[in-house]
Amino acid sequence: MNTLAAPAIEWGALAPIAIVLLAAVLGLAIETFVPRKARRVSEIVLTLLALGVALAASVWRLTVVLGPGGGPVSIFKAPEEGMDVGTLIEDAPALVFQFLILFSALLAVLVMADRTATGEGAFAASAATEPGSYEEREVTEAGFAQTEIFPLVLFSVAGMMAFAAAGDMLTLFVALELLSLPLYVLTATARRRRALSQEAAMKYFLLGAFSSGFFLMGIAFLYGYAGSVNLYALAVLPKSANPLPDTVLVMGVVLALVGLLFKIGAVPFHAWTPDVYQGAPTPITGFMAAGTKIAAYAALLRFVYLVGHNVAWEITPFMWIVIVATMLVGTVLGIVQKDVKRMLAYSSIAHTGFMLIAVVAFNEIGIASIAMYMAAYSLASVGAFGVVTLVRERGEGGAILGEATKLAFWRGLGRTNPALAVAMTVFLLSFAGIPLTAGFMGKFLVFSAGVSAGHTWLVVLAVLASAATAFFYFRLVLLMFVEQPSRKTLVVDSEGPALVAIMVAAILTMLLGIVPSPLLSLLQNATVFLL
Repeated sequence: MNTLAAPAIEWGALAPIAIVLLAAVLGLAIETFVPRKARRVSEIVLTLLALGVALAASVWRLTVVLGPGGGPVSIFKAPEEGMDVGTLIEDAPALVFQFLILFSALLAVLVMADRTATGEGAFAASAATEPGSYEEREVTEAGFAQTEIFPLVLFSVAGMMAFAAAGDMLTLFVALELLSLPLYVLTATARRRRALSQEAAMKYFLLGAFSSGFFLMGIAFLYGYAGSVNLYALAVLPKSANPLPDTVLVMGVVLALVGLLFKIGAVPFHAWTPDVYQGAPTPITGFMAAGTKIAAYAALLRFVYLVGHNVAWEITPFMWIVIVATMLVGTVLGIVQKDVKRMLAYSSIAHTGFMLIAVVAFNEIGIASIAMYMAAYSLASVGAFGVVTLVRERGEGGAILGEATKLAFWRGLGRTNPALAVAMTVFLLSFAGIPLTAGFMGKFLVFSAGVSAGHTWLVVLAVLASAATAFFYFRLVLLMFVEQPSRKTLVVDSEGPALVAIMVAAILTMLLGIVPSPLLSLLQNATVFLL
C-alpha cells in the first residue's frame, strides 16, 4: 500500500515568516481571552516584538545564504527523490526584500500605535458600526479601540513575505490573497470620514478581485502551455519543443503581469490608488505604500526575470506602453491635486513608472537598483504619512478635527512646528530625487539600469517627468516655509511613537543619501537570481 510521505521542511529558512504568522495567531487569541482594557498594549507589544524578532531572523538567514557554502534553499522538499517543490524559495533577493518589508512594517506599526494626548487614534472604535449611528457614538464615548488591526497587519506582512519568496504561481496567488484580504478590511477602519473609508475599501476589494481573476487566468495559460506552474521550470522552458503556439505563453505572461501591475499601481491598473490612499486610515496608507509595493516588486522581478525572459521580445513593447502611461498620468494628475494624500498617491504612481524601467532592463543592475529605490521610497512614504497623521484641522473653539489633508492647511507649518516641517521636507526631497537623499541614489541607479539596457529614450522621458513631479513637492515646501501660518491647522500632541518613526525615517533617508555604499554593496551582492 502506497502512502504519501510528508515533505521535508527547512524550518530555519521558514523562521521569519513563521514568527510573523505565529504572532498573528497569538494576536487573535489576545482578542478572545485578554480583557478589553489590556488588549491594546498587549497587541502593540506583541506586534513590535514579532516584527523585531522576524527582522533579526531575516538578517541571520541572509548571513547564512551569503556565507561560505550558502545559497538558495527550497523551504519545502518533496520526499520522492528529493525533488524541489519550489513552493517557497529562500535566496538572497527574497531575504533582502523581506528585510525591507519587515523594517517598513515596524515603522508603520509605530505610527498606527500612536494616539493624540486626548487618546484619539487613527482607527474607528468599532469598524462594524454604521457611520454616524447611535452605536458608533456609543462605542466611541466608551473609549473602545479596534485592536484587531494589529493581527490583521501581521497576517498581511506574512503574505508580503511569502509573496517575495514564492517559487511557483499558485503560491504567488495564495500569498497575494493573504496580503490583500487584511488590507481590504484595514482600509475601512478610519476613525474620521468613515463613509469615504468604507467606499475606498469597497473599490479596493472589487478591483483587487478583478485583478486576481486576470492573474488566475494567466496561471491557467502558463500551466496549459508548460504543464507546470513552478517558476524555475518555466524559466528553462524550451519553446520550440512545445506543440502549442507561443501566443499561449505570451498571453499567460501578460495576464499574470496584469495582476502584479495592479498591486504596484501601474497605469491603466491604478484606478484604486488615489481613492484608497485618501480614504484609508493614514497609518494604513503609509503601510500599503511601503510594504505592498516592496512585496509586489519582489514578485514582479522574480516572475519577469525567470519567466518573462522567455518572451522578452514580445512583452517589452507592452511594458513600454505601461511605463510611459504610468509616468505621464502620475506626473500630470499629481500636479493638479489639492489634497496631500491624493498628491502622494499620484506621486507613487509616477515612482512606479520610474522603477518599471529597471524591471524591463533584464540585468542585475536593475534588480539591485529597485531594491535600493524601494528602501528609499518606503522610508519616505512611512515618514511622510506619519507627518500627515499629526497635522490636524482646528475646529471652532479649538476642537481637534481630522487630518488637514488640504494643501492650503499646510501653510506656515515651518514656522509653527519647524522640526516636523523639516522632516516632511526631507521626505519630499527624497521623493524628488534631490542629491544627498536616499531617493537620489534610487533614481540614479534605476536610470543607470535603463541606459545600460539601451532604453535611453525611456530614461530621458523619466528625467523630464521627475523634474515635473518636483513641482508639487516644492509647492508643499514653499507653503510650509514661506506662507503665513493657517489658523485652521495645528500639530497635535501625541503619545510619541509616530514621532519616533518619523525621526528614524528622516535620519535614514539622509544617511542613505550621504553614505549609500554599504547598503548598495550588500544589495549588489545579494540581489542576484541564480537561474
